[in-house]
Amino acid sequence: MKYNIKKHPNLSWSDIKSNDSWSIFKIMSEFVEGYETLQAIGPCVSIYGSARTGPETETYKASRAVASALVDAGYGVIAGGGPGVMEAGNRGAQDRDGVSVGLNIELPFEQSHNDYINADTCLNFDYFFVRKVMFVKYSQAFVVMPGGYGTMDELFEALTLMQTNKIAKQPIVLYDSKFWSGLLDWFKQTMFDKYKTISENDDDLFRLADTPEEVIDRIRGYHAKHGLSPNF
Repeated sequence: MKYNIKKHPNLSWSDIKSNDSWSIFKIMSEFVEGYETLQAIGPCVSIYGSARTGPETETYKASRAVASALVDAGYGVIAGGGPGVMEAGNRGAQDRDGVSVGLNIELPFEQSHNDYINADTCLNFDYFFVRKVMFVKYSQAFVVMPGGYGTMDELFEALTLMQTNKIAKQPIVLYDSKFWSGLLDWFKQTMFDKYKTISENDDDLFRLADTPEEVIDRIRGYHAKHGLSPNF
């Protein structure tokens, strides 16, 4: 929390610094709860996507089907815990009685967690950065459905960490090639060809898919190619 000391004349700088220091314990508690809960879930795949995607949309239906296919392939599902694609991911996992993890974030204008999360793997976070650590640490792959700024943030977080070797490389599957085509063209034509801000092999970090079956093939193919196996 940031304070404007002119609006709060009774606050001193030492009060503000003290408040910042105590927030470390809240952050620590979120890490501890997340680690203790998720270390027992087994191999899972994170599904990212928009909270604004309604159940009547093709993206919602596809997200639900992808989640069910992941469970059939031996994975659990980690989603953001809220509505839209997040709900669809959890719902698809429960359709197959699979592991359905929800990492809900407390926001002022969004509802609480959806109804399709397993009771023992429903977590609530105040801090986005703690939540993103949980997504990355306990995922064997990432499926990125069409989404907005939040989805892009999660995608680029994973890409950056893998590109810089801060985490082990895992498959990233971008679902719905029509949605992603413009961004991928910009990667190649602008970032690589014109400005040289990415490397030629950086596109090896992700794959495209348009069906649940292709998602499973991309994940299995990437794991086989790179000799990867579940990391916990």
